[in-house]
Amino acid sequence: MIQVLILTNQLNLITEIEEVLVDFGEPNCKLVNPYLINNDGSISPWLKSMTNDTEIMMSSDKILTLVEPNGKLLDEYLEITK
Repeated sequence: MIQVLILTNQLNLITEIEEVLVDFGEPNCKLVNPYLINNDGSISPWLKSMTNDTEIMMSSDKILTLVEPNGKLLDEYLEITK
């Protein structure tokens, strides 16, 4: 499921997201190919300068809301990640 995540720190990501069953307090969302949505609407790999990982775990309490990406954003994401 590809979603736009609005994080509590005001960053916006587009990513494939999977819920993972874990022990309480452990990160419970797997982000696959997360991309940062820049202020100009372009997207760039998230945390690329820090890691080569394409799957990143995150706690759901860091996510303010999830929304469906619009067609243009989704098309761009799918083109980059294929």
